[in-house]
Amino acid sequence: MSTLTESEAVIVAGGRATRMGGIDKPALVVAGRSMLDAAIAAVEGFARITVVGPRRDDLDPAVVQVQESPAGGGPVAALAAARPTAEVVVTLAADLPFVSAESIVALIGTLDTAPDADAAFAVDSSGKIQFLLAVWRGPALAARLAALGPDPSDQPMKALLPEHYVTAVVPGTADCDTPDDLHRARAAANSSVDPNEARRIVREAQHPLPVRSIAPREAFGTTLAAPLVAAAPLPPAATSAMDGYAVSGNSPWTLRTEIRYAGAVGEFALKSGEAARIATGAHLPSGATSVVRDEYVVVEDGIVTRLPDAPVRDDFRRIGEEWESGVVLAEAGSAVTPAIVSTATSGEVSRIDVRGPARVHVALTGDEIRRSGPLHEGQTRDSLGPILPQFVSWCGADVAGGGHLRDTADAFDVLLRTTTDADVIVIVGATGRGAADQLRGALARADASVVVERVRCKPGGSQVAAVLPDGRAVLGLPGNPVAALSTLLVMLPSIVDGRTLRTSATPLTAPLENASDVTGDITRFLPARQLSDGKWLCDNTVRTSHLAGLIGRSAIALVPPNAADGDSVELLPLPR
Repeated sequence: MSTLTESEAVIVAGGRATRMGGIDKPALVVAGRSMLDAAIAAVEGFARITVVGPRRDDLDPAVVQVQESPAGGGPVAALAAARPTAEVVVTLAADLPFVSAESIVALIGTLDTAPDADAAFAVDSSGKIQFLLAVWRGPALAARLAALGPDPSDQPMKALLPEHYVTAVVPGTADCDTPDDLHRARAAANSSVDPNEARRIVREAQHPLPVRSIAPREAFGTTLAAPLVAAAPLPPAATSAMDGYAVSGNSPWTLRTEIRYAGAVGEFALKSGEAARIATGAHLPSGATSVVRDEYVVVEDGIVTRLPDAPVRDDFRRIGEEWESGVVLAEAGSAVTPAIVSTATSGEVSRIDVRGPARVHVALTGDEIRRSGPLHEGQTRDSLGPILPQFVSWCGADVAGGGHLRDTADAFDVLLRTTTDADVIVIVGATGRGAADQLRGALARADASVVVERVRCKPGGSQVAAVLPDGRAVLGLPGNPVAALSTLLVMLPSIVDGRTLRTSATPLTAPLENASDVTGDITRFLPARQLSDGKWLCDNTVRTSHLAGLIGRSAIALVPPNAADGDSVELLPLPR
């Protein structure tokens, strides 16, 4: 049997995907990567990898790309277009999200133990043969393709079935032919994803915003796209650090009549043995060798004398004492805070390169939500709409707009299609799978890549995160208030970080005194408070339909499974 480095792989990544509405199925994301990427990773190291289907500019140049004729002519036509020539040829479809190198090695081993067989086909858990997940002896595959004649389009895969073949149950055989298959695959992929992994997946899936060059005073809330570099030294000139006397040489000094004030434009020079009054922040006159503060001298008859017991020190700041021109003051990826704006100003930086701020559109869903006026039967008050902008800002983003979506069939489609002035769309409600929960269907119709389907946490497990084809991020939050706000605080910063390439903040952690009382089998988001002795405690029972449980609480704690008393947990501070 040939080694992997002598083998060839053919990945079928075309097709019409009619059962999924004609979308680009290989590009759909499961568990944080596209199904095509999963297929390519499964055959990494092969001598030749051929992807058959529409050309994709994001593939490694080493991957051969061909198109079957006619386009969408079926898997047999795709294999014929690849023209495999190796002794061992692996074939696989680009709709197998869980295919892996283990799957391929298992099939190769099966064929290796059956010298009379021309191919080894994978069998799924139901006993169905997956004809496109197979290992062929190259000459046998070439012969079967040649036997079909010059036009193999629209031929079924069974037409290639050789007389002698073997099958094997291998991992990664579940394919995605329908939206339900895709939902099941994503649910299975994410069933063990904890909040930290979900945040990583979401961050890495984001499309970075473009770089802008703006004045520092306009950059609050953005992220540095390049290092902040000092354009001038600080101080730009030698300046007095104290009120006192600029002096030249050693004591005593003859006092001149001039007084040096901060911001003064006049100039004079000190000769050795002379002194002049100087104010804090004033530039030293030329010839000055030091500044002596008021309390260290005595002045009599125009003579300034250092007191005998006064320390000898230089109370002035030298040119570039804080930094020289060209020094990096803040690294790329830093959030532009007031401190950075002030530092840029001090460093004479007139323009900085930034990304962001991320603009967020917030939409609440549900016919039962009423924002104003008396409640009617079946309605509930909108208790989230008035406060969500503050929470969005707390997460490092700007609110670009918002609204209320009714439970209509096309409400989400319209929202996703028209909200183009936002970088992130946050949707509260409709993330489950009930009759009125339309978000996931709208995401599929919009060709969105769902990167997180569910998270192992409580509350908030039904959240969904996706990326639209134009790069806009979508974060779907559960409808109940505590779950919505907890999930927002956990996930939105990761989206902001990913869109602006911001360096993620170091999590705030602290020991939780009653961790064993509040832990569960999955991560719990619980209100936390700090006692006067500095200890942190969590509430075990929280009503999620209102925010009264957050009153008097200063953070949401992420309590991991099986935590013990005193274990450190992550704390997400609440806005004040």
